[in-house]
Amino acid sequence: MSLINTQVQPFKAQAFKNGKFIEVTEADLKGKWSVLIFMPAAFTFNCPTEIEDAAEHYAEFQKAGAEVYIVTTDTHFSHKVWHETSPAVGKAQFPLVGDPTHQLTRAFGVHIEEAGLALRGTFVIDPEGVIKTMEVHDNAIARDVTETVRKLKAAQYVASHPNEVCPAKWKEGEATLAPSIDLVGKI
Repeated sequence: MSLINTQVQPFKAQAFKNGKFIEVTEADLKGKWSVLIFMPAAFTFNCPTEIEDAAEHYAEFQKAGAEVYIVTTDTHFSHKVWHETSPAVGKAQFPLVGDPTHQLTRAFGVHIEEAGLALRGTFVIDPEGVIKTMEVHDNAIARDVTETVRKLKAAQYVASHPNEVCPAKWKEGEATLAPSIDLVGKI
């Protein structure tokens, strides 16, 4: 069963953000757009490159009114040390969420049971806490956050323009489509 258009389930997790430990719950995802980026584990190879990519695009997420949450199956203590020791991870100004109990990885369908790790999953969640996009793939393939920003903006656009859809490769400011019988077979 797909998680698209389902409500984020209740959760409580500890995170490291800007030198402090904080608690993150499903309530924190409400009232603004959120992007959850699941990664296998701290102190790995591809994960720091993705965090650095997210950090380099963080201003775009903030301008779009969205918060980014990086989630791994480690503890918030591990995330503190990872932030302090990795130049790439040290650029993160968003919460690094620990999921040592695997509550989040299981709820989002990205848990690898036999390894106790997460698949690379990305979820865009609307201000009501409803999942609007999801992408899950093999851990050997790192993501490009530019595409996540594009998906966020597309989700925001169609949320505020319910009679329009964003075509392939749509970027903010480009033309959209208004579905109608007149378009069937014409594109």
